[in-house]
Amino acid sequence: MKLSEIQSALTSLDLEAWLLYDFRGINPISQNAAGLTGLNITRRWFCLIPAQGEPHWLIHKIETSNFVDVPGQVSLYAGWQELNAEMKSLLANVNTVAMEYSPNAAIPYVSRVDAGTLEWIRSYGVAVTSSAELAQYVEAPLSQAQFEGHQKSAYQVLQAKDYAFNWIGDQLKAGNTITEYDVQQEILKQFDEMQLTTEHPPIVAVNANSGDPHYAPNESRADQIKAGDYILIDLWAKQKDADAVFADTTWVAYAGAIVPEKYEEIFEIVKEARNRAVAFIREKWAANEPIPAYTVDDCVRGYITEKGYGDYFIHRTGHNIGTVIHGNGANLDNLETHDARILIPGVCFSIEPGIYLNDFGVRTEIDVYLSEAAKDGVILTTAPVQNQVLTLL
Repeated sequence: MKLSEIQSALTSLDLEAWLLYDFRGINPISQNAAGLTGLNITRRWFCLIPAQGEPHWLIHKIETSNFVDVPGQVSLYAGWQELNAEMKSLLANVNTVAMEYSPNAAIPYVSRVDAGTLEWIRSYGVAVTSSAELAQYVEAPLSQAQFEGHQKSAYQVLQAKDYAFNWIGDQLKAGNTITEYDVQQEILKQFDEMQLTTEHPPIVAVNANSGDPHYAPNESRADQIKAGDYILIDLWAKQKDADAVFADTTWVAYAGAIVPEKYEEIFEIVKEARNRAVAFIREKWAANEPIPAYTVDDCVRGYITEKGYGDYFIHRTGHNIGTVIHGNGANLDNLETHDARILIPGVCFSIEPGIYLNDFGVRTEIDVYLSEAAKDGVILTTAPVQNQVLTLL
């Protein structure tokens, strides 16, 4: 448990206490904060962390072996009556606790505590506030080692991307028959050789399939790739370490020598939207101005809408990146959710605007890391970025 970081964040956010809670893995945020990931804990556990003072745990009597080295005081329960009595004692001196709750489920990533548990905690006269900002402060910033590992993964993921597009071109020039699935498997082979791991096979989408943002081929469903086709590849991976951080990028290409105008036109709009997001963040970051995550989405979506394609940009602008590909920090989103969390130093996230039409879709995705607020504090880790549709023949 990063107790000093948690209590520093509580103080900075003017929060009285954080009540961690989990039952059978439903709350990974609490698991991560408590340092209890990967354990087989079958009963409810709680930990009250005040802004000052030691933590106070409440755990089931059959689970003590999982909590041997935890900091602070430990109380035990077995029956539900005992649990109620111990909870009343645990909360006796607090007025408000933060929990993994999002008012009106506005940010589902944070909405982990069930309604019944919230009712129960409130029945003791304790107010519950959202831990959304708190969880980001504690979980989302990367350590120096994580940042360096992310940079290495970003370099390797870009290498795998280059290999995949070159492989497509070589196979087509040789007259071989290939499918989206074949390309996907070549990328996975590259990941294995690079000692990288991923949560899901990469997206390789040809022509109309690229108009589906989450299309992914498999062994039984994959289109052939031919000369004259348009191809989108979205790939993500990280080092084989539980604390490693993902890298995530998307590029597009044309299996020919001259890119048709319809692809170039949409790509230029999406590229400009991406570049405007970077410029917007850099300007605010250099001036040390707060950046609510949703405002970046507004910047990007406003431009795409101005160009007449707002209805074809059907997902958020970007997501937090951590030890899982979709992390628990702020997302660049004012479409799927209204994410008002502030972008803070140490976080990593994607910028990936897209336009999805019936016959093809364009997405360009980069990763951004925010170091300390300064002119050079916005680092594009998946550089070089794509500035034109690749040609493969």
